[in-house]
Amino acid sequence: MGSGRVCSAVAFLLLLYHLGVAAAQGASSWKTLSGKAPAIIAKGGFSGLFPDSSEFAYQFAMIASSPDTVLYCDVRLTKDGLGVCLPDIKMDNCTNIADFYAEGKKSYLVNGELMTGWFSVDYNGTELSQVSLKQAIYSRTFRFDPSFFPLLAVEDVASKFNPPGMWLNVQHDSFYSQFNMSMRKYILSVSKRVIVDYISSPEASFLTSLSGRISNTTKLVYRFLDETALDPSTNLTYGSMLTNLTLVKTFASGILVPKTYIWPVSPDNYLLPYTSIVDDAHKAGLEIYAADFANDVKLSYNYSYDPLAESLSFIDNGAFSVDGMLTDFPVTPSEAIGCFTNLNRSNTDHGKPLIISHNGASGDYPGCTDLAYQKAVDDGADVIDCPVQVTKDGIPVCMGSINLMDGTTVAKSPFASQIAVMKNIQSVLGVFTFNLTWDEIVNNLQPKISTPFSTFTLDRNPRYMNAGNFMRLSDFLKFSKNKDLSGIMIIVEYAAFMAEELGFDMVDAVIKTLDDSGYNNQTSQKVMIQSTNSSVLVKFKEQTKYDLVYMVNEDIRDVAPSSLDDIKTFADAVSVETASVFPENHQFTTYPTDLVQSLQTAGLSVYAYALMNEFVSQPYDFFSDATAQINAYVRGMGVDGLITDYPATTRRYKSNACMNMGKKTPSFMAPARPGDLLQIISKPAQPPALAPMPLLTESDVSEPPLPAARLNNASTAPAPSFACKMQTPIPILVTLATLCACVLL
Repeated sequence: MGSGRVCSAVAFLLLLYHLGVAAAQGASSWKTLSGKAPAIIAKGGFSGLFPDSSEFAYQFAMIASSPDTVLYCDVRLTKDGLGVCLPDIKMDNCTNIADFYAEGKKSYLVNGELMTGWFSVDYNGTELSQVSLKQAIYSRTFRFDPSFFPLLAVEDVASKFNPPGMWLNVQHDSFYSQFNMSMRKYILSVSKRVIVDYISSPEASFLTSLSGRISNTTKLVYRFLDETALDPSTNLTYGSMLTNLTLVKTFASGILVPKTYIWPVSPDNYLLPYTSIVDDAHKAGLEIYAADFANDVKLSYNYSYDPLAESLSFIDNGAFSVDGMLTDFPVTPSEAIGCFTNLNRSNTDHGKPLIISHNGASGDYPGCTDLAYQKAVDDGADVIDCPVQVTKDGIPVCMGSINLMDGTTVAKSPFASQIAVMKNIQSVLGVFTFNLTWDEIVNNLQPKISTPFSTFTLDRNPRYMNAGNFMRLSDFLKFSKNKDLSGIMIIVEYAAFMAEELGFDMVDAVIKTLDDSGYNNQTSQKVMIQSTNSSVLVKFKEQTKYDLVYMVNEDIRDVAPSSLDDIKTFADAVSVETASVFPENHQFTTYPTDLVQSLQTAGLSVYAYALMNEFVSQPYDFFSDATAQINAYVRGMGVDGLITDYPATTRRYKSNACMNMGKKTPSFMAPARPGDLLQIISKPAQPPALAPMPLLTESDVSEPPLPAARLNNASTAPAPSFACKMQTPIPILVTLATLCACVLL
């Protein structure tokens, strides 16, 4: 046939300090027990993508991860004594066994708990040869399941993949004794045929029985489960065993613990002070390995949905380092260990790719607030952005949407009664910035953090969901002026509507505010003006010398020559959606378009938008790892800039030690090749082909000149008709929309 400890608050604050300054220190030995780099242990191979313990998973782990990655196998025994790699003692979810043995469901006691399902001990190797592994975690893609993945014996894994390290986990030794089977005998036997580097178990007696009977080079690792759970061989809780690591040292050389033993998490999903367990283990002479790393789960909010940040907090924090990490996604700790430790973050490089914020650091704080902009600057953004909207009294403000329902608490305010549809702007109900004066906004509303993936319960920084202060354009310019930035980006939309319906000249208002702030007389920061409307950029080109960015807000595969010639007359750069660079089909990339090359060949810079850390925003090809996604756009396609909700992730990427290694770049930092994963899906599971995306044509780009503002003095005196231009709302719709908005909030 073919997985007193709490330090003081003072120590926690010191660690947070080290997290910020450790990179400024020179390269030093690892804070592991041996002083060597932490081990990367691939749980069932690359099980975050392929079925756990399948041939694809093990093979991909060897290709896409560090070359010294250890392959991990959860060993289960079959009826005839074969040891196979299976992620669960029950085969229901991880295989298709029910398709072959529909009547095979049985119930057994497993460590005192009655379990019902299909078990490997009821079948011999021949009977299991037709059974295939499948994805056991329902939130992950099922597309690879129709491929045939036979169960692999321990010997198969060793011979097929020749891994640099082999880790066997024995989770339920005592379970097999009721069938007169001995996992101990099997392990002793297989270790004579296969080089086994690690053997782990949550049963102390099992490890004790192996001590002195296996190779001296094989490490025995005691696996801790939940602190309240009992070790069936000692009848002691794992929490009590943790207080007696000296005892553990008598039968093991290391311990494997859930990651929350090291970095506990509060009930509302924020990190608590780190514990002393790593230091305690090292003092006892034990190596300590952390488990449960996966990129496609809800991480602590402190990590901003960045799995690489989580990995680094366990190995490169200035205070401690675990000796290894057990992970479903071995590419991420490979990146961390190989390219992202001991970085010098004090040097801010404003070269390519440009890091352009999207409403500031809007993944961490409500967008376009002082907190979001300060975080973007602190996190190393090269350019921060202000999407300009206009209030009822004619004040340009920075807000991510003209609809106050999107980024404020207006639905809970007295102004919710003004809700209506503005068909020239949006087809949804809203209260718009031009319905309220600046004073009405700042005195009655609070900012609201964006939650683009709330349907997946992936909320953003809820402790600060309404934090920060709104900013006028003049406030934004004053804030930006003396910051370490290469430039600012001003975004102008709805200019024609503002001129025709509200008598407000957006372009003139922006130019005047920039002039009043001194931006027309300085060269230290470039000013970028972005718009989806060519007419807006044409007017700015006529009146200023600012850099102009044309934003394409639809998915396109390329630009027609005639439209390219048109864009070059008014723009210096083009912002394109990420899917226009790598089209997606059911969350798999399909092919790289020619768009970036076409635009750059024409002398136009290309910015991709909007990048987010949340794994559901990324195709599977990027391994639920924002760093892998960034790498694909920068090294794979050569974009000139990235517009992102999380500038810190891109800033760290620009600082990585593997950035300029050329042909020596390690495999785990090679950019993902679009379409590769899609090609290995078997034909029955292939998603239906998508229609080709359109070209951007001249008719898409060309626009008539902006109309003159209805009121000549609109930029200095607010138009009294701002409010009366609203369409009359229908009372029933108003009530329903307000109630729905309040429920969502």
